[in-house]
Amino acid sequence: MRLRTSMGATLGTTAAVGSLVLLTGCGAADMTKQASPFANAQGAKSVTLSVQSWVGAQSNVAVAQYLLEHKLGYRVDTVQVDEVPAWDALSQGRVDAILEDWGHPDQEKRYVDDKKTIARGGGLGVTGHIGWYVPTYLAKQHPDITNWKNLNKYASLFRTAESGGKGQLMDGSPSYVTNDKALVKNLKLDYQVVFAGSEAAQITQMKQFAKEKKPFLTYWYAPQWLFKKVPMTEVKLPPYKEGCDTDPAKVACAYPHTPLQKYLNADFAKRGGKAAAFLKKFKWTTEDQNEVSLMIADQKLTPEQAAKKWVDSHASTWKAWLS
Repeated sequence: MRLRTSMGATLGTTAAVGSLVLLTGCGAADMTKQASPFANAQGAKSVTLSVQSWVGAQSNVAVAQYLLEHKLGYRVDTVQVDEVPAWDALSQGRVDAILEDWGHPDQEKRYVDDKKTIARGGGLGVTGHIGWYVPTYLAKQHPDITNWKNLNKYASLFRTAESGGKGQLMDGSPSYVTNDKALVKNLKLDYQVVFAGSEAAQITQMKQFAKEKKPFLTYWYAPQWLFKKVPMTEVKLPPYKEGCDTDPAKVACAYPHTPLQKYLNADFAKRGGKAAAFLKKFKWTTEDQNEVSLMIADQKLTPEQAAKKWVDSHASTWKAWLS
């Protein structure tokens, strides 16, 4: 998904806000075709938001868009774009804001510190974490399976037609920047990384495994609404230490816990008026995000319907963003 942890590690999934289709595969975005005609328009009361493909990011944008349109009178356009290209688009003014970034230090140094074309927008209020997970029903059957040192002992449980005789470690989209292949190699694990294709496909597969009470080992992340439907237990990898993931080829440690950040185009941050001020103040909890995500992904509300429902019942939270 999103991070190269450094989601770098990456997680990605599709945005279903505005004209986008919810939970489709996340591929490389062609910004020459997807850039909003409203982005960076002089004097226009409009905002263009980058939408990452995972549902949590969609939830941020859905609520921000609803409030910008219904409370501040802005026209909001959305653009689906992968994580790293989103930084390029933000720097160029093709989008005005990214509301959920999981950590891209190379881009941050280039655009925020050196070129100063992107400005920090503050914390989202949510801490993200990527890890390897097994269903809790399996962890109860085999308590030691939650230590990476014992994974080879259980590799046969996770074999699938796609894993080539090894245990399957399920990942989402090949576009996600993850450390999983390096971890399997460097920890000498008898596993094969197999991509489901997208966050939506991964969720479908996990729900089917859980329905049949089958074993599975998966790359997954929090916050994520699916934990409420399919309880999962994290497998402990070697502890994360600062710098242990600097060289992608040599990674042999867990993913970090990452306070998720917002970023704004630098010109928009200065001249974006009430919209920019609002986005800087936009800050909510993991529980808030999961509540909206559950409505979108599980209850099948449209992003706008989910946003309205959340806004109607959380006035004390969002009114502070407008002050």
